[in-house]
Amino acid sequence: MDHRRTPLFTALKEHAAKNPVQFHIPGHKKGMGTDAEFREFIGDNALSIDLINIAPLDDLHQPTGVIEESQKLAADAFGADYTYFSVQGTSGAIMTMILSVCSPGEKIIVPRNIHKSVMSAIIFSGAKPVFVSPARDENLGIDHGITTKSVQRALDRHPDAKAVLVINPTYFGVCANLKEIVDLAHSRHVPVLVDEAHGVLIHFHEDLPMSAMEAGADMAATSVHKLGGSMTQSSVLNLNTKNGYVNPQRVQTIISMLTTTSTSYLLLASLDTSRRNLAINGHDMAQRTIELAQKARRSINEIDGLYCFGDEILGGEATFDYDPTKLTIHVRHLGITGYETENWLRDHFNIEVELSDMYNILCLVTPGDNEETVSILLEALRKLSETYYNVNTANELIVKIPEIPQLSLIPRDAFYGDTEVIPFKESAGRIIAEFIYVYPPGIPILLPGEVISQDNIDYIVDHVDVGLPVKGPEDRYIQNVKVIVETDPIF
Repeated sequence: MDHRRTPLFTALKEHAAKNPVQFHIPGHKKGMGTDAEFREFIGDNALSIDLINIAPLDDLHQPTGVIEESQKLAADAFGADYTYFSVQGTSGAIMTMILSVCSPGEKIIVPRNIHKSVMSAIIFSGAKPVFVSPARDENLGIDHGITTKSVQRALDRHPDAKAVLVINPTYFGVCANLKEIVDLAHSRHVPVLVDEAHGVLIHFHEDLPMSAMEAGADMAATSVHKLGGSMTQSSVLNLNTKNGYVNPQRVQTIISMLTTTSTSYLLLASLDTSRRNLAINGHDMAQRTIELAQKARRSINEIDGLYCFGDEILGGEATFDYDPTKLTIHVRHLGITGYETENWLRDHFNIEVELSDMYNILCLVTPGDNEETVSILLEALRKLSETYYNVNTANELIVKIPEIPQLSLIPRDAFYGDTEVIPFKESAGRIIAEFIYVYPPGIPILLPGEVISQDNIDYIVDHVDVGLPVKGPEDRYIQNVKVIVETDPIF
């Protein structure tokens, strides 16, 4: 296919050039009706293609023209049979995957360190999650993915599972053997869904981990906006239909149900053009990014008190491969937390990092970086080391979380059930009706339908007492918690 073409973006430019008189939404009418300061900042070109699904521009909900052409080009670029554009981010694509294969009461095997969109889809679908614990890295205080053996145990215990969901790569860039997991699941006639939010570049370079489509997975939600150059909130959903586990017409129906009818043509155009750039220049872009990141990694590992893992992490079942463009920088030996490091870098060098936790920060090197941006980061990290190394005592690395609680209700039944609010410290033995996530390490501690244990309470309270972020519940201070109402028996 001719990847120099951008059917949708070209149609948008041609339509704007005709300067039609618009009697349709959006009401700003090519910027004439918008705020003057905003218009000046954004620019008339952008506002001129902020349009809706009029006939010349096709309709994302039932594409038959330039959007359909653009999606076919994207499918070719990503090695997929079908590709659907998402203006609801990768969250919308992930929810589409799960809702396409799971019906109420059916089981889905998922890692415990899932993105919240996975739990949202489980609640919407009425599916029953079978949780698999991710492999924990006791040296770094982070979690990797699920392994082939853990998936095999889950399938042995739950042969009626309707799907397996895998994160590849993880937020920190680490991968298990995805091809092996896919082959195992398919041998049991179970489809594999992949959260590929952090892996758009892996499709375009042989030195990066294997992509979901290359591994034979059935669906993959891929964030083009995270690393591939499109605008925030724009992603793709890739389908492999060769194994017969996925119905593309049903997927189109589900993604349409989850998608606004006022689809953003700015986002769609950025997907169209980013596909062109990746298809033509993706290998060279990835090559430069890898070289830049590896150079940065070597320099970081020469700085006192800092460590950035590389090839030496490989060899375990959960660490089959990794994406070197992700710089996970371990700061524990400076005697400060990742949170403190994030704030220090912001305050002293105007640097914003992707993520921080108790022991690490995560910095993403992308095709948008160059020697100058990486040099600024390295300069900041050297100054950080000078400030804290051998001044503070290294923090003790403690990574403990309670066992996965017993699931007593399907999450949807708990989320929509009759509830009451009680003091959190008195909630042991009750069924929770909301989420509680604790960082680090980012794994959900309690999800709707699970039984609260005293270990859960003690763990969460300890984190709250030392000021670490706890997310999810309606009561942000975790004084109270929403639980399922217990009804008295009738005799």
